[in-house]
Amino acid sequence: MRRPAVALIDGEHYPPVVIDALRQLSDRFEFRGALFLGGGEKITVADLESEAKSLYGLPVVFDGDWPRGLARVIRDFKPEIVVDLSDEPVLGYEQRFRLISECLAREVSYVGSDFHFSPATSDRLCTSPSLAIIGTGKRVGKTAVSGFVARALQEVVVGRDGAPAVVVVAMGRGGPAEPEIVRGAGGRVTVADLLDQSRQGRHAASDHFEDAVLSRVTTVGCRRCGGGMAGQPFVSNVAAGVELANSLDPALIVLEGSGAAVPPVGADARLLVAGAHQPPAHVTGYLTAYRVLVSDGVVLTMAEEPLASADRVRSVVESIREIKPGIEVVPVVFRPQPLESVEGKKVAFFSTAPAVQKAVLGRHLEEEYGCKVRLVSTSLADRTALRRDLERPEMSGVEVFLTEIKAAAIDVVAEAAEARGVPVVPVDNAPVETQAHQQGRLTALAEELAEMAGQRFKDRA
Repeated sequence: MRRPAVALIDGEHYPPVVIDALRQLSDRFEFRGALFLGGGEKITVADLESEAKSLYGLPVVFDGDWPRGLARVIRDFKPEIVVDLSDEPVLGYEQRFRLISECLAREVSYVGSDFHFSPATSDRLCTSPSLAIIGTGKRVGKTAVSGFVARALQEVVVGRDGAPAVVVVAMGRGGPAEPEIVRGAGGRVTVADLLDQSRQGRHAASDHFEDAVLSRVTTVGCRRCGGGMAGQPFVSNVAAGVELANSLDPALIVLEGSGAAVPPVGADARLLVAGAHQPPAHVTGYLTAYRVLVSDGVVLTMAEEPLASADRVRSVVESIREIKPGIEVVPVVFRPQPLESVEGKKVAFFSTAPAVQKAVLGRHLEEEYGCKVRLVSTSLADRTALRRDLERPEMSGVEVFLTEIKAAAIDVVAEAAEARGVPVVPVDNAPVETQAHQQGRLTALAEELAEMAGQRFKDRA
């Protein structure tokens, strides 16, 4: 069966060559129109724009803003697929990824001679309004933002007859073989519980455990393997995890991505978490542009020196808004927040933060929580270096271990603490807006997205 299609063409190819290609491909595609991408070396007609239809045998759209032009041909001709018959130098590598992103965001496939991009799975499985929180990579703070959003929304979203107000469905590379519910509401999950899980061979610092401990919300843990360029996992059990979440009848489901992988189910609204410290192309280039296009707001983390200068932050914000004008972008930094009082205690803090942040994190703990920081380790994701840190002289006399619930937090740090008879206090990474006038903006954005998700859910019901 022929698929409805539009073609991307250019003037570097002689029109008869393009016409012949369209003819040869007509057994696979029903071409409804084309977007002309420029180039005029092989064009001999005086006024191509007025003569294009008769020349190429189908309607041709001209627009110097190619993403805008592509959006127009998709809207007007309603293709299932865009067929790329253009080439370098008219269509360069970066521009091609931008056009691929535009197609995928509109749930249209994009095919070239030796590649094919398909829209991510968007099956609407949630029986409650849903908010997806996705990221541009690992260690950008996505889980911390997810936890913050879940906590904030649990305060304002009204549950149904004793059902949880918010349920987080988290997928991770170390998640369970079968989706599982972890009831974190009321602080029911402790470090001792996680140690027990770890000793059974579980990854007890997986994202759903982190959310349950730090955010004290009900979570459903899932797993995934692989991640496509547009974020589609190769294999996951998220669909089964959503069914489990549905059985709890929550007022809102938060779908948490993993690294740059996107939950493979449809969502009513999306919040993107990007790092200002990332290479610019990892935030707005390649197929991260797709992630921007499908999102309704952006949290820009690590927005401080020495990770990212003020100029760098402004530049990233501008680049995001070039892709999606008007989208809300909230720059934040992370600060450690112990879940229990550590006032007057000598502590060691274990984190996955960049090493250049050791001083600022240690100073924050001392100034805000009245403890004495003997050691800050940023080796939580490097077990060899972490074990070395645990044997450093600074560990002598430490009275409390503070740790994020990530990586080797349980199987190394918590085990070492128990062996030494030292208590462990979990530490949240609290996002803090970098600009005074934006204080509270992240909470407000979360509430706005939850309301948006609810309205879209009703509209499609």
